Amino acid sequence: MNELGKNAHAISCADDYDPNSMPVVKAREVIARFLNPVATIERVGVRAALDRVLAEDVVSPLNVPAHDNSAMDGYAVRFADLKGDGEVTLKMAGTSFAGVPFQGPVKAGECVRIMTGGVVPQGTDTIVMQEHAKADKDRIAIGGGHRQGQHLRKAGEDLATGQVALKCGIALRPADIGLISSLGIGEVTVYRKLRVAFFSTGDELVSIGSQPKEGQIFDSNRYTLHGMLTRLGCEVLDMGVVRDEPALLEKAFRDAASAADVVITSGGVSVGEADFVKVLLDKLGEVVFWKIAMKPGRPLAYGKIGHAHFFGLPGNPVSVMVTFYQFVRDALLRLSGLDPVPSIPTFKVPCISSLKKAPGRTEFQRGVLERDSHGTWSVRVTGEQGSGILRSMSEANCFIILPTDQGNVTPGTMVEVQVLEGIV
Repeated sequence: MNELGKNAHAISCADDYDPNSMPVVKAREVIARFLNPVATIERVGVRAALDRVLAEDVVSPLNVPAHDNSAMDGYAVRFADLKGDGEVTLKMAGTSFAGVPFQGPVKAGECVRIMTGGVVPQGTDTIVMQEHAKADKDRIAIGGGHRQGQHLRKAGEDLATGQVALKCGIALRPADIGLISSLGIGEVTVYRKLRVAFFSTGDELVSIGSQPKEGQIFDSNRYTLHGMLTRLGCEVLDMGVVRDEPALLEKAFRDAASAADVVITSGGVSVGEADFVKVLLDKLGEVVFWKIAMKPGRPLAYGKIGHAHFFGLPGNPVSVMVTFYQFVRDALLRLSGLDPVPSIPTFKVPCISSLKKAPGRTEFQRGVLERDSHGTWSVRVTGEQGSGILRSMSEANCFIILPTDQGNVTPGTMVEVQVLEGIV
């Protein structure tokens, strides 16, 4: 029995395990047990590294800043030359520009005009802002009340030579790209992109460009999945629509598992005469669970086909998106090498709509989070919440998360919301 099989068996023997109705939190925990990031790494140019996951720490090869420099336009002085509360007049010996430093030491009784970023001249240890000094040709009058070392940025105070600038496991943001470039580093080591193969199942589905026959509909799920996977930076393999025929489905599963790290399907995991997916998975791999105590999205399967992870999503368009956001997203990011996977924050606001909810399972209703003219936030439902109403996801900017024991919600009740923008 392989690792998945052993873990699945242990899970199935647990007192709180029910493959026909696993709680949302438990399902997340179960999936997390089987996730090991991709091991293959590659070197990419810094311009191509945006959103890629670092596979090695980025170590600074130099001090940042490289020299003591000024944080202000002003005058570099010797603090010993200043008088506590009195005024002192110093002779200006020259100027230190950013990139063109003053040459030579500064003697007692002298100062140097210095620009922001300019190298602090030898012998000086304090910067006096130009607003706090009066110039009369080369004579500079400086009042009291200054602090030794003020407005001076020390060499290496941002990063010291040999210090870790960026840790392995982070997804590189624009600021990180700039930081890497500031160190003179042109290439970084990243994990290869996660390969995800996906297809839809069902005789009723046709792709865009085909003419639907009576009883057929256009397949939206593949296009939705393509968008979500692309947002996550995955290498996507769209395998189209696969008919409800065992031989075709088996070939599709074998081909997908051999080509990808993760296989995602939509449709075919509910109970029905034409739903062959679970039967095939029992033959080709192992299924850990196939039902979640949630709405929408109850029929959700997770397991493995060979070395590939498998997510069998429901067929209804809204259910596909809800289950992807709540389970698949975090799993794909973890498999991509991201560590830790950032959690999506939730917070509570008053709901101005009446919500129907029966206790017994977690619900993810689609909502619109908005702020009124007084700056007060609230959420309202998008309207009808049927799992086939894709418009409810298009109009929504958040999920309204109603816990298992929650009943109906009356206007004014505080509810938990999870914003959609930024999830994927």
